[in-house]
Amino acid sequence: MNLQVNLNLALDSTAALAPSAVLASDPRAQLAAQFIPAGSRVLDLSVDGALERFLPGGCSYQGRDRVTCDGGQACDIAGGDFPTQAAGQSDIIVMLGTLEQVADAENLFTHLRFCKQDVILSYRATDLVAGGERAALGLANAFSFYDLALLFDRYGYRIECTAPIDGGQVLMRLTPTERLKPVAGCSVAVISDSNMGAFGGRLGLQMINALMPGDADVHHLYFGALHEARDKYDLVVLGLGNGIFQPLFGDDVLDIVGRAKASIGIFGTQYRELIPRPSLERLVERLDTWFARYEDDVLMYGRGRGNVAHLGDWLIDQFPMNTATLDEPLQIVDELRVDHAFDRAIQVIQCHKNVHATRLHPLLCALTAAETVSYADEPSPLMAGIASGEFRSMLIDIFGRSYPENEYFMVDRDAVRRYKARVHRNVAKVAERINSILRNVAVVAA
Repeated sequence: MNLQVNLNLALDSTAALAPSAVLASDPRAQLAAQFIPAGSRVLDLSVDGALERFLPGGCSYQGRDRVTCDGGQACDIAGGDFPTQAAGQSDIIVMLGTLEQVADAENLFTHLRFCKQDVILSYRATDLVAGGERAALGLANAFSFYDLALLFDRYGYRIECTAPIDGGQVLMRLTPTERLKPVAGCSVAVISDSNMGAFGGRLGLQMINALMPGDADVHHLYFGALHEARDKYDLVVLGLGNGIFQPLFGDDVLDIVGRAKASIGIFGTQYRELIPRPSLERLVERLDTWFARYEDDVLMYGRGRGNVAHLGDWLIDQFPMNTATLDEPLQIVDELRVDHAFDRAIQVIQCHKNVHATRLHPLLCALTAAETVSYADEPSPLMAGIASGEFRSMLIDIFGRSYPENEYFMVDRDAVRRYKARVHRNVAKVAERINSILRNVAVVAA
């Protein structure tokens, strides 16, 4: 006995296949169903009703035989009728094998234009089926792919996607042009340090990527490889919310900032005793906006400047408020490198009630869950006796005061919560600023 696998992956004998089973293997209808979202209201004006059995879950269906035209009579689509009311109450109109049967395609698309619904249709273009073959099939019109594109454009449609059905037919999904907003490409350079395997670096990369518009071409540049910069950018973003220090704002950075139509900084400062103030001030003057990580940065380097705003440490946005459960102390004394599971690293830190850290962002993470914390500041690799100063600046921003190193202190959760909410609002302002800059660039380019 010959066996065949049916749509439910069961074995049937070919002798048992009923006409309905043959209908169920309609490749055109099966393919069209792949273009239809679940829950859609589907108006099917196809020459047959094969589509209904393939629709995804939640769809409602009206077939050609179930709709009437104005006046209550059955619709003769080929003769110029159109079910205007049913079309207006649908989300998608499907026409498989229909367009070829309509002599007056202009009349059909006049109706479709006023419905403003997505259309899924199949067509045998003259590029694939021509001459006597079209006559044998009884086709009422003859459009090439170019003719179809002109027809669709004339009535306010664009081809969103296509797929071949067989050697003679193509399936197309059309969308009203008013729903297709023009995409103006924009180029953005993000300059940061190369330590992207570190906890803060990877989270900062995640933050900036989430703020970029979907049409942005983002070029990540790292200190030490700035020669890879392109000739021009629409926007340059300096920093990922991290701390920068001498010599990371030299002439090569200023040169790249100068290639952009606009530029912003998202960074703080550290090892401030080693920073030549004129160099940093020259950089800040070149930026359209500096979103400074600490209030210390604003007071020391941005006082009186209209282009400087206090952001806060935006990585706290990555750490949900939580409650630690483990009494066992956690010591984080080395750089925390996470190549994959950020969420797992955050969960581990937030499990512990008592955390000591020598790295800034693991401590920031701990503040959202721990009961007590302590820290040890990181000494400068360039000069002994000089600390980064980042811990002190962060603690003053959050709690209004600093605490001595290597001494545990109680975490004021209300203060952390207020700080987190304030930073979250400021991050939204950064996103608005980036989008505003790139919109203005697009308008000027147009």
